[in-house]
Amino acid sequence: MEKLIVGLGEILWDMLPEGKQLGGAPSNFAFHTTQFGFKSKVVSAIGDDVLGQEIVDLLKQRNIDFYLSKNNYSTGTVQVQLDSNGVPTYQITEEVAWDYIPFTEELKEIAKQTICVCFGTLAQRNEMSRNTVLKFLQNMPKGNTVLKILDINLRQNFYTWPTIEQSLYACNILKINDEELILLSKKLGLTHKNIQGQCQFILQLYSLKMVILTCGVKGSYVFTPEKESFKPTTPIEVVDTVGAGDSFTAAFCATLLKGKSIEEAHQRAVDVSAYICTCAGAMPMLKEEHIL
Repeated sequence: MEKLIVGLGEILWDMLPEGKQLGGAPSNFAFHTTQFGFKSKVVSAIGDDVLGQEIVDLLKQRNIDFYLSKNNYSTGTVQVQLDSNGVPTYQITEEVAWDYIPFTEELKEIAKQTICVCFGTLAQRNEMSRNTVLKFLQNMPKGNTVLKILDINLRQNFYTWPTIEQSLYACNILKINDEELILLSKKLGLTHKNIQGQCQFILQLYSLKMVILTCGVKGSYVFTPEKESFKPTTPIEVVDTVGAGDSFTAAFCATLLKGKSIEEAHQRAVDVSAYICTCAGAMPMLKEEHIL
């Protein structure tokens, strides 16, 4: 059986001030895990339109494998504005193709071959895609080595508490940033004053393998039931931060799947995401030093 890594959810064009760039966490994740030598695939949906065909053409150029269903909705777009520090804000178009990803027999077979998947809450804003995400997770292989990463990725008002909690029970790794942790802690009524206590509570409540917490320039943490890893953020000249979090997730997962320790995976993730921030766009080629 072929072993796959899958980025599951939204695919779209980021409409940046300097022009459009292929975007969406699933394609960024699949692109970077492919660079680490894995057979990776992006799973989403596009419209029967010019923007959809341009996505197909670009994925082929980048050697990113894909399973993209096609429907009568428009291909997704996001208006992106960058502040003076290169940090993006997003205006995400609603009722687009990736809101309507069908769960097909072919997709079921892909799920059965998937040893690592990354998904978020954004692609679950519509019931059809939400059901597809959950069915995909349910049809993945069983076992301790299978990774189901929820990159929670809370955007605008495109999430609900039932969707968040359902996703937390369905994943085995949570990736979250410090702002999202505040929201989650409030919703859960956590009384812990520190992030360590909050993350350990979430680990236990949802029976997770680990919680990955990113805190921007303040560094990042990986919590497991047994240990904690902290890595400072590498000081760099930021061009933009688009896709940096996805590259972090991809490098972390790829390193773990190659049998390395959590600490090694964490450091590589920090190094790769820092490099991405020095580049324009979410999909630059990594340097040889970044690849295992």
